[in-house]
Amino acid sequence: MAPHDRLTTLLDKPTAATPPDVPPVLAVEGLTIAYGGTQVVHGVDLAIGRGQSLALIGESGSGKSTIARALLRLLPEGGRAQGRAVFEGVDVLALPERRFRPLRGRSIGFVPQDPGASLNPVRTIGAQGLEAAALLDLDSKAERREAVLETLAQVGLDDPRRVAASYPHELSGGMLQRVLIGLAVLPRPALLVADEPTSALDVTIQKRILDLLSDLQADLGNSLLLITHDLAIAAERADSLVVLKDGTVHESGATSEVFAAPSSAYARRLHADVPSLHPDRWADLRDVGERRRHGADATPARIEVAGLTKTFGRGDDALVAVDDVSFSVPAGTTHALVGESGSGKTTTIRLLVGLETPDSGSVEVAGAAVHQHNRAELREARRHLQLVYQNPFTSLDPLWKVERLVREPLDRYGVGTRAERRDRVREAVASVGLSEELLTRRPAALSGGQRQRVAIARALVLQPDVLVLDEPTSALDVSVQADIVQLLLRLQAERGLTYLFVSHDLALVRQLAHTVSVMRHGKVVESGPVAEVFAAPEHDYTRTLLASVPRGAER
Repeated sequence: MAPHDRLTTLLDKPTAATPPDVPPVLAVEGLTIAYGGTQVVHGVDLAIGRGQSLALIGESGSGKSTIARALLRLLPEGGRAQGRAVFEGVDVLALPERRFRPLRGRSIGFVPQDPGASLNPVRTIGAQGLEAAALLDLDSKAERREAVLETLAQVGLDDPRRVAASYPHELSGGMLQRVLIGLAVLPRPALLVADEPTSALDVTIQKRILDLLSDLQADLGNSLLLITHDLAIAAERADSLVVLKDGTVHESGATSEVFAAPSSAYARRLHADVPSLHPDRWADLRDVGERRRHGADATPARIEVAGLTKTFGRGDDALVAVDDVSFSVPAGTTHALVGESGSGKTTTIRLLVGLETPDSGSVEVAGAAVHQHNRAELREARRHLQLVYQNPFTSLDPLWKVERLVREPLDRYGVGTRAERRDRVREAVASVGLSEELLTRRPAALSGGQRQRVAIARALVLQPDVLVLDEPTSALDVSVQADIVQLLLRLQAERGLTYLFVSHDLALVRQLAHTVSVMRHGKVVESGPVAEVFAAPEHDYTRTLLASVPRGAER
C-alpha cells in the first residue's frame, strides 16, 4: 500500500464514540513534581478519554508545562516526578527510559509553544520531517518523504514540496506552527500534548490552528491535552478542564459545567479576566476618555496622521508597507491599530515615532510635525512621545537593576538633580503599582507582569503626553494582561495620557480603545469608534477578525 493510500485510509476511518466502560487513554493520579527539595506540583489527578480533549489552564508558574514535561519524561535535570501516569495501561512514570523512549513521538506527540525555538534553523523542513516519518512502518525513504508531503498538505500548507524544501526562517509563524503540528501527528500518536500552541499568533491564525487541532482529532481519533492560560479557548476546544494554580488543582470537571458556573475563586477570576467575555469590565475608566472625545470635555487632536505612505525596496521587489494611512487621536483617548502580522501596524508606529521616514504624508504630535525636526528637535519631541515594546524581557537591559532602567531616560535628558531623579523614579514605579523593594532587582528576577510595569514606568518617567503601545500584553497571561489594561486606563483617566495601541487582539481593543483603524496589506480598510465598528463591521476582513475571537461557546 502506498503512503498516500495508507494516510487516506486512516483519515477516512470514522471515529466511534468512546464507550463508557473503556478506560481513559491517560489517567494521572497523585502526580507530584519537585526540583531538588522544592515541590512545584502537588497531587494532581486528571483523566483523558479516548478521542476526548482536556484543557489544563492557569497562569504562568501554575505548573501546566511542568506536568506536560513530566508526562513526556522531559523534566530538566534535578526534576523528579512521583505518582502514577497510566497511558494505554502502562504507568509511564515507572518505565525505564529505554522502554519509554519508543513511546515519545510515536504514541505521545508533542506540539511545543515556540516553533522558532523548536525547529533546527540549519535543516530544511523536509529533512526534519523525515525524522518523524522514521517512526512509521514504511519500507523506503521515498515512502517516508511522500508521507511527510501528505502530512504537510493535511495541516493546510499550500505547496507542500516548497515548504519541505524551505528552512524555518523562510516560513511565517503560522506556517511554522502548522509544521510542528504536522510533525507531531505524522506518527499518528494516540495522545497529542499541545503546550500553548497559539499564544504568539494572530487571532485569525490562532483560530485556524485550533480548528486544525480539532479537525485532526476528529479525523484521527486521537486524544488531546491542551495547555493554555485562556479560559475562553479552553471552553471552546476542550471536553473537560483542569484549573491549576501554584501546582494545585483548584477545579476540574466537564467544560460546560466549569465554564458556566466556576466554583473556585481562582476559576472565577480567570473567567473575569477574559476580555471577550467581559468587554465592558473597565467601562467606567474608559468612559473618561470617551467624554474627552466629544461633548463638553472634547479635546483637540494630539496625534494627526495624514496620507502616510512607506515603500521598502524597488522595482519588482518593492513592498508598500503603509499605503495612504490617516487617523486622528484626541488628547486623553486611545486609538487602536489592528490587523494580522504584515498588515503595516508596526511600520506605521515606527513612522510615528520618527524611526522611519515616510515617502509621503505627514505625522503631527501635539501640533509639531515629527519629520520636519532636525536631530536635536526630534530628540526633544521624543520626551513627549514614548514607546512601550511588545516583549519587556528583551527591551530591558538584563544587567541593569530596575532603578537604573527607569532612571536612564532622566539621565539621558539631564532632568533634575540626582535626588530629584531618584524621587521621579520612585514616583513612576509607585504609579504602576510596584513596590520600592523591586528597585534593586534585575529583570530576570521579575515576573512577566512586573517587567511590563517596569517598561511602562520607564516610559512615564519623562512625563510624556503620548504613549505608543506595541502589543504590550501579547506575551502575558490573561490575568496579568487584565492588570496591565486596568493600569493603563487608570493612568489615562488620571493624567490625560494619549495612547496609540497596536494589537491583533480585538477583544482587548474593545476593552481599552475608543477608536480603531483596521489595517490589511498596509491599508486602512475600516475605521471609527470601537463600539460602532465592532457592532456593525462593514468590511469582510473586519468581520473575519471579529469571528476569530474565542468566546467560550458551549461545545
